[in-house]
Amino acid sequence: MGLSFKSSDSAFFDLFSQSANHLVAGIDLLAKLVAAPREERAVLRDSLHEVEHEADVTRHEISKKLNASFVTPLDREDISELAGVLDDCMDYADEAGDLIVLYQLEELPAGIIEQVVQLQRCAELTAEAMPGLRKMEGLRDYWVEINRLENYGDRIYRDMLAEIFEAGLDPLTVIKLKDIIETLEKAMDKFEALANTVESVAIKES
Repeated sequence: MGLSFKSSDSAFFDLFSQSANHLVAGIDLLAKLVAAPREERAVLRDSLHEVEHEADVTRHEISKKLNASFVTPLDREDISELAGVLDDCMDYADEAGDLIVLYQLEELPAGIIEQVVQLQRCAELTAEAMPGLRKMEGLRDYWVEINRLENYGDRIYRDMLAEIFEAGLDPLTVIKLKDIIETLEKAMDKFEALANTVESVAIKES
């Protein structure tokens, strides 16, 4: 019988789930923010910052535990990569909320709201998938659906860019909207990167 150099410690998986739950909470706040009147957005942005800070704390806990562990349940580089991409998803969601408040736009285009709806779905799927890392079970549907959502998100992104450039808006408004749309697209790309990382880990561990 071969020797196993993998730990059975479940704490990393608990922390991954915790990170994913932060994403759900944060992007739910972002959805409320994009639908809110301009004067109500700052309070929601502040709440989003708090969730982003909690996500940072969880990321640091993962790093601290990784540095203190001689053996781990997954390869060390995979744990670090998963933690990093989970954090990136949150960072871009937080940045988008910040931009919306700082730019003081009035009603946001429907396409931006739709981008956030897709991010909500990605966050929910991620939170549902994270427990599957323990036994590497039931994960294929997750990464397939995230990739489908990202492709759909790409179409929304392209349509939104065309819409704002053809709408006859003043150049400053176009720049502001483009910044927000691109930041939301980066968040979607990070969810795809996360799903691809989960796929790679699942294949390696199977």
